[in-house]
Amino acid sequence: MHEAVSVESLALANQFLKLFVFVLAGFVGFLVITRVPPLLHTPLMSATNAISAISIVGALVAAGRDHNQLSTILGFIAVICATINVVGGFIITDRMLRMFKHEEKKK
Repeated sequence: MHEAVSVESLALANQFLKLFVFVLAGFVGFLVITRVPPLLHTPLMSATNAISAISIVGALVAAGRDHNQLSTILGFIAVICATINVVGGFIITDRMLRMFKHEEKKK
């Protein structure tokens, strides 16, 4: 006979799976970022800014949904973090591009 699986145990397993994917993504992201050569940093930063802009849209949706107060607070924090990431990325990209323009003017 098969025993019925409770809804609570499925929900708990689902939460552990989400946590596992989050931790795994953190490790993979760290390993990828630490192995990027400095020459590729500027183009990679520009692409990352586009991905972070998508994250801002998702964070806005999470903050705007009326699930509960915790999801609104976490969504707001996600909006702030993603916005800081995008603005910082554009500042760094702009600074590095200005460095290349100065080298062209010297020649």
